Amino acid sequence: MKFVFDLDGTLCFQGKPLSDVIVNALDELTRCGHGIIFASARPIRDLLPVLPEHMHAYPLVGGNGAFVANNKHIISTVHFEEDVKNEILAMIKNYGLKYLIDSEWDYAYTGSDNHPIRRNVDPQLRAKQVDLATMDIIVKIVLLDIPDHKVILDRLARLPIVIHEHGNEGILDLSPQGIDKWSGLQQLGLQDRTYVAFGNDANDISMFQHAHTSVMIGNHPELGSYAAEQIPADETSIARRLLAFCRLEETAAASYDRAKSTFR
Repeated sequence: MKFVFDLDGTLCFQGKPLSDVIVNALDELTRCGHGIIFASARPIRDLLPVLPEHMHAYPLVGGNGAFVANNKHIISTVHFEEDVKNEILAMIKNYGLKYLIDSEWDYAYTGSDNHPIRRNVDPQLRAKQVDLATMDIIVKIVLLDIPDHKVILDRLARLPIVIHEHGNEGILDLSPQGIDKWSGLQQLGLQDRTYVAFGNDANDISMFQHAHTSVMIGNHPELGSYAAEQIPADETSIARRLLAFCRLEETAAASYDRAKSTFR
């Protein structure tokens, strides 16, 4: 079975790398023969620092589906159409909006150095912070500290884009039309009902809708209606649930071996 994991708020917390408890549980999953995919709102550049080195070659979906990577290579990116990009940039200019904007690898940022999102942006200096005017291709846009929130949201809702609203963080996360985590997983060859999904937020809905089993971490009312299970947002509970999948696998294998021996 394939296992698909969101990262922030699902496997890692407060922007910190995966803990040893979680890494050990994930390694046990792979020892049991399961495959692991990470699917995050972070671009690939910012997804890598929270993972141990031996997981960097795992299949990765970043930017809520806009980036797809495997074996340490980005195999797919989807960017905003030129007219849509220009309309969003005009709104940013007219309303004086702060932003984090990603191209295929580099980024532009105008938010505060103290903003919580800033500490997760390129902490290992894998990319360059560039001027927005130099970006020909834009893959992902995050709007920060938005004044006139309803006005901005209403205007954005008229555009052919995907909007994820993170109420607790006061940001709007924008992706090109048709892009979500499920679209990214399809780029990796995943099929409907063939994987287990773990997530904690509304941007995980699309991958929950197509999962064989969906496990919500913590409590999110919108995501909860798509979840088959709910477990607390603490690392011990999460690790125990992952190890339970291994025990089921080992029990099934033992039963299969006993059945084979019966008919010898």
